[in-house]
Amino acid sequence: MRVPTLTLAAVGAALIAPATLPGPAAAVPPEARATTHGKGATPGAGPRKNVAPRASASAGAAREHPAATPARSTPPAPARRENAPAAGARAEGAVTAEDLLARVGACDQISKGLYRTDEDSPETVPICGTRDAVFWKADLDIDCDGRPSAHCNAQADPLYSPETAFHQSDGRPLSAEELPYIVVPAAGPRWDPGAHGVRGGSVAAVVYRDRVQYAVVGDTGPGDLIGEASYATAKGLGISPGPSDGGAASGVTYIVFKDSRAEPIEDHAAAVATGERLARQFVTDTDG
Repeated sequence: MRVPTLTLAAVGAALIAPATLPGPAAAVPPEARATTHGKGATPGAGPRKNVAPRASASAGAAREHPAATPARSTPPAPARRENAPAAGARAEGAVTAEDLLARVGACDQISKGLYRTDEDSPETVPICGTRDAVFWKADLDIDCDGRPSAHCNAQADPLYSPETAFHQSDGRPLSAEELPYIVVPAAGPRWDPGAHGVRGGSVAAVVYRDRVQYAVVGDTGPGDLIGEASYATAKGLGISPGPSDGGAASGVTYIVFKDSRAEPIEDHAAAVATGERLARQFVTDTDG
């Protein structure tokens, strides 16, 4: 489940290196966020992560989310619905899911601790690293934050926030419904993403079953939870993207290419081109 957090510009520099994006970002007052505990969910359909109040930062600054206010109980969330990928589904490029999964079969752990996939789950997920990428294997909870849209808004998502940690080139928050992006944990004692070349706009390959979806790092979450991506990412992977009943309980692999960047962050075609090039290098370079 998504845990209450705050976005603090004052500590952004100490947590994760911000993306340099032109254009002012409008100030957005903090908004109280509800907590979904997922009681009564069907077996294997883990609850959503909780994300809570976010305060805006100055233009171009990363908005981080260290844990802050206690969780508030809300009615149970419906169980997830998962859609199997269509027969013959392919990656957005030539590198296949099989290629990428073979490359991340072994884990050289770089995190100092393990992560939870949900607030009430055990710590089981390590951050693994190679010379060119970091990766982890977890669930996929739906992040519907950012600019409001037909399926991502306060009416559709009780945990909705109009903010994302990183903004697009015109200063506006990202759109979860339009842009495939992933959520990384805020820097903490377990792991510092920025120290390993993972920042706003970094390019990722997300793998689920036989599908590969290229995405960018677009938001940050609690420092002890992992496994979350945007509505558009889930949809591209054939996973039900509903903010209240979508997601995948397990089996999702996130691979982030170190020191990569989509320019601008909202240009998905740029993320695909960069991701495909780096993925080819990643699966053929077995020395690092």
